[in-house]
Amino acid sequence: MVAVPSGRVTLSDRRTQSSWPVEVAPFQMSAFPVTQSWYARVTGRWPSSARGERLPVESVSWWDAVQFCNALSQRDGLTPAYRLCVDAETAEWDTSADGYRLPTEAEWEHACRAGTTGPRYGQLDEVAWYQDNSDGRIHSVGDKQPNPWGLYDMLGNVWDWCWDVYDAEVYGAYRVLRGGGWADAHWSCRASVRRRSHPTFRIDDVGFRVVCSPPLRRP
Repeated sequence: MVAVPSGRVTLSDRRTQSSWPVEVAPFQMSAFPVTQSWYARVTGRWPSSARGERLPVESVSWWDAVQFCNALSQRDGLTPAYRLCVDAETAEWDTSADGYRLPTEAEWEHACRAGTTGPRYGQLDEVAWYQDNSDGRIHSVGDKQPNPWGLYDMLGNVWDWCWDVYDAEVYGAYRVLRGGGWADAHWSCRASVRRRSHPTFRIDDVGFRVVCSPPLRRP
């Protein structure tokens, strides 16, 4: 887990041509997307279409991701962040809990930018696997350069599920995806790009990473 400092980030939406500032409190984020071996150790399952211990887990839904967060919290002796509504395949976030959870999209963009102001935190070919350099496949985590705060694969390789509903009035329960993936063109791999999908949707270029807040304090 990497410590992410507090700060302010401005989110934007192309459809509505709107933008809004968000204050972000300090938190911790996993340095890498959740890998297949990590996912298997916690859940006992290997759902991904491409198999590899250091590959990001993919073909996981938002619902799968929040269940993983709770299972990881229980394994580590933390209070689960989510109250799961199994029948509806949704969850309520207990903001007082110290367990693992998905980042909000403001946390995600703040962590991705890592104090930089451009569309990316480095040259795209040096920091991300995307359409032009991925050879049409997913890659192991950590093989590209990290951002200035030590977070790898924030852009490219797999999209990251975020906690937030994308636009409830237009898209209902659809949740936010961030970061771009191995099959995407360069314009999708930018810190500000937002995508959406149904929380039960699974595909081979969507994964997730975990955060915790307040920061973990270990002896």
